[in-house]
Amino acid sequence: MNVIIERALVSDAEQILTLQKLAFRSEAESISNYEIEPLVQTIENFKSQFESHIVLKAISDGTIIGSVRAYVKDGTCFIGKLIVQPEYQGRGIGKSLMEEIEKACPATRFELFTGSNSEKNIGLYNRLGYQVFKREVIGHYLTLVFLEKSCKSLSH
Repeated sequence: MNVIIERALVSDAEQILTLQKLAFRSEAESISNYEIEPLVQTIENFKSQFESHIVLKAISDGTIIGSVRAYVKDGTCFIGKLIVQPEYQGRGIGKSLMEEIEKACPATRFELFTGSNSEKNIGLYNRLGYQVFKREVIGHYLTLVFLEKSCKSLSH
């Protein structure tokens, strides 16, 4: 399978948002809460993120099958919404998206979060060098796990 990762355009927003809602459905099901931000994010809100975020997309056969976004503040790259179309998961696409977003962001530290029940995600982030540094209880249904990776030795 040939996958190309490149910068997304605002014109890709609707396709990425549709994929985002599909990809985060299992997360919502695991906590029985369909009001999580990735599922209720509006197209207007997402399009506005293109002004402040780097948004990447993974394409296979002309179709967007994955995406990730990030922004840099005070030397930290905040990575969010790593998504891969469910039938393409487990093929290294998420890993490739993470590696490319790290390259695209001039930062000395990377930070992201996921749900504490998202064992596959946490495993991926650990393999990429991320370590848990904080947990935050959002409610009886959700605890977020915050992970970080320091890259002071890398030059961007």
